[in-house]
Amino acid sequence: MNITKKEQKMNNRKTYHVTKTDNGWKGGLAGASRASTTGDTKAEVVQKTIELAKKAPLGQVVIHKENGVIQTEYTYGKDPRKFPG
Repeated sequence: MNITKKEQKMNNRKTYHVTKTDNGWKGGLAGASRASTTGDTKAEVVQKTIELAKKAPLGQVVIHKENGVIQTEYTYGKDPRKFPG
């Protein structure tokens, strides 16, 4: 899980990625060497990863398709932007 420039700028936000593995799915903190959660189905890993992100003051979950392309992302907590939108 590589850290993007956008994620580096938002260093207060804990960003988790849900990705496909050879053995199922994993959810982990961006830049971490180990997965925070694993499972056989994407749905169960997404649910567990969202729970982790919601515990952080600022959390984000980036969900990838099987081919690695970003499918969707969710943010939780206070929006750090100073303007609406």
